[in-house]
Parts: sequence; C-alpha cells; structure tokens
Amino acid sequence: MATSPTFDSIYREVRGGKLRPVYYLTGSEDVLKDELAQHIIDHAVDEGSRDFNLDVRAAGDLDGETLTALVETPPMLAERRVVYLKYLEQWRKNAKVWKVLERYVERPSPTTVLIILHNDGGKPNNALAKSALTIAIEPLGTQRVKRWIVRRAADNGFRIEDDGATFLQQAVGNDLMTLTAELGKLAGAVEPGATVTVEMVADLVGVRIGETPDDWVTAVIGRKTGPAVAMLDGVLGGSGITGVRLTMQLGTALVGVMVARSLLDSGTPTRGLPSAVWGVVKATRPRHIDDWKVRSELWANAARHWTTAELRQAIRVAHDADKTLKSTTVTSERGILMGMLLNFGGRKAAA
Repeated sequence: MATSPTFDSIYREVRGGKLRPVYYLTGSEDVLKDELAQHIIDHAVDEGSRDFNLDVRAAGDLDGETLTALVETPPMLAERRVVYLKYLEQWRKNAKVWKVLERYVERPSPTTVLIILHNDGGKPNNALAKSALTIAIEPLGTQRVKRWIVRRAADNGFRIEDDGATFLQQAVGNDLMTLTAELGKLAGAVEPGATVTVEMVADLVGVRIGETPDDWVTAVIGRKTGPAVAMLDGVLGGSGITGVRLTMQLGTALVGVMVARSLLDSGTPTRGLPSAVWGVVKATRPRHIDDWKVRSELWANAARHWTTAELRQAIRVAHDADKTLKSTTVTSERGILMGMLLNFGGRKAAA
C-alpha cells in the first residue's frame, strides 16, 4: 500500500530536485501550505525569471478561459513556469471553471508546475484529489512547533535560544499564524544575526516570565487560586490569548487530573501514578499534541490536591465559564475567569 504524501516527504522530494506537474495542498494548516508552496516555487523557477514565469492568482479572479491561458502558456527563456492558484473555495460549487481545472489536471502541461491551494474550511474537490498529487497538511505537534520556531527564527535572520523558543510557544501557543507575527516582531526589534534569549522574548512579546497560559493552568490545577487570579491580567494580555482558549486548555487538564485521581482512588501507588496516567491517555490522546508524558506527570502531581467530587464540580464550572465566554459580550473575560476560579473552592495546595 502506497504511503500518502506528507509535508515532510514532499519537502524533501522537491529539495532533491523532483517536481510534479500538479500539487493540490489541502488540510487545516494554512501557514505550512504557504511554506510548501514557496519551497516548490524556489526550486522550480529561477528568481531572475519569475517576472515572466511565475503567476500567483486568486481563483475568484479567473474564469475558464483565463485559467487555460495561465496553465498552457509556455515558459519564457526557462525550463518551466509556475502557476500558484489560491483560494479555490471562492468558486461556486457548480462553476464551469471547475471542469476546466479538472480536465487540465488529468492531462497537465509538461512545462508548467501548478500549485493549487485549498484554504482551511473549504471541502477539497474529489476530482482534483484523484488526479493531482494531494498533500493534506495538518497542524504540527508540540515538539515540532518548537523546532519550527527555531527554523523560522533563522529564516528571519536571528537565532532564538532553546529556552526562548519554549517560552514563546508557551506564551503564544501552537498557532503558526500568531507565532509568525510574533517572530516578525522579534526580527524587527533585534540586529541581524542576534541571539534572542527568553528575557528578550518576554520583553518584546509582552508576556512576563511565569505568566504563560501553561503557568496559569499549572497554578489552577495545583489549587493555587491566589497566584492564578493574580496572573489573569498578564496572561490575558498575551498575543492570541483569549478566555475561551484558557478554559479549553484548563478543561483538558482537569480531565487529566480526574483520570489521575481515579487511579489513586483505585489503589495505584503514588510513585507509579504518572506512568499509569500515561497508560490510560496514550490510546486516546488528541491529535497534534505530543507531550502527553510531561502532562501525565503534571496531572499526577496535581491529583493529590483534589477529591473526585471537587474535580467534577470544577469541570462543570469550567464548562459553564466556557459557554458564558462564548455567548456574552457584556461581562469581561477576566471577570468570568475570576468567578470560575473562586467557584472551584479554596483548598490549600500541599507544599
């Protein structure tokens, strides 16, 4: 059975000099789709001839005749040309231009590399997926996002220390669009070739060390209500941070702590609890997160601060807060989250 093409496999293939006539980029990670498209362009068309041999067009601006002219035009003083067709979801489902594109993809020009981008939210076209090389590009796992930060920093002309990359990811999350914006800010604030430290990231991104969403969730599940409340202004002030995102992250952690508490109640020894939690969650762990062993240890450590009844109540309260955050435009996010924390109760965390 053939292996489905992935971002990594096609990236390596293109870097090695192999180019396909049609690439159909689908999936939910638009930043990586743009990166792969640019990688293909860089290897398919010499920079000096791109004025003549590269066309980047939005689908909504094209009809069938214009599309045919774009993909059938021969290259000028070069081996090939590239057409980068974006935003296919702009076409109506029954638009005639779909048939033009589908016929072309079945028998593409040998001198044209066609890159077709289907943005997240649009359903891929089955006929295109059948004839073109289709790459479904999905979000990266946690560790890969960190490596992406380091690589993207280098592309922006500076080096970021390991701790700085970790802190940026904790502060901003795994959304590559938001990370791209923050890395752009860093690039504009430091000298070319500079090394960015965790302190520089904290200063330039505007998030204080110890006040990331991860720090906040750790404080909450550790029953440190006072510090968690004190962090709210700083955490909510971070780039891309919303109350909904915080309640979702907290909800996952509370369920994990519930798993750990149940194992403790059933007789699992404290020493073996992290491994036991990992054994329970690894079969059902959500996609795109690959640090579950670390989280399992965190949840196991937090479980001793809660009873099962308290955790059930906390999960209900967090769920209610999430619904309120999604439905109200009156009460502040800070007020909703503070009320949630106070409704968890005030058991003092063990030292």
